[in-house]
Amino acid sequence: MGKKLYVGNLPFSTGEAELQQLFEGAGPVESAKVVRDGQTGQPRGFGFVEMTNDEDAQKAISMFHEHALGGRNLAVNEARPKNDLTGAGRR
Repeated sequence: MGKKLYVGNLPFSTGEAELQQLFEGAGPVESAKVVRDGQTGQPRGFGFVEMTNDEDAQKAISMFHEHALGGRNLAVNEARPKNDLTGAGRR
């Protein structure tokens, strides 16, 4: 289990401070980042939270996967490194 978590299906109104505050319910948070569009600066509906240890990361997944926030159910799981991401048609 890694310490960095992917958080998907975020309401577009969610900021870093709100995301960090939510996940602090599972333990200390090292960082929280909402990913934004590079051209418009608008949130893209997902982000990343880094917990201080593996135990708290697992607790956060248990607590917040399918958690309702702003009318949406969050998707929370262990973040995968960028180089592990593969998509159809990519080479």
